[in-house]
Amino acid sequence: MAAPPAARYLGSMIRIVAAVLLALFGAFSLWVAWRHGYFGFLSLARAEPWALQMLLDLAIALSIAIGWLRADARRRSVASWPYIAATVALGSLGVLAYLVLRPPRET
Repeated sequence: MAAPPAARYLGSMIRIVAAVLLALFGAFSLWVAWRHGYFGFLSLARAEPWALQMLLDLAIALSIAIGWLRADARRRSVASWPYIAATVALGSLGVLAYLVLRPPRET
């Protein structure tokens, strides 16, 4: 049975928004990493309490996102490990890549 039109529309919109964010934020992330190094954020996190708070907050949010990603990938019969590895290495870019590349859900 095919997904209802509203569900297909929502899925398409999520994929489009995720693709745009992946392209824009990915380009910005590459520029920042090229300019300041892959671990450049650690010096800021050591020096500024708010930067450390944001880093910890991001780690918590990405851990929750990985849990969702793993469960969603299992429901869709997709290997989750490449996206989990990308999330650990690249942050939210891994989750965005999963949202762009995951197959539609079969109902």
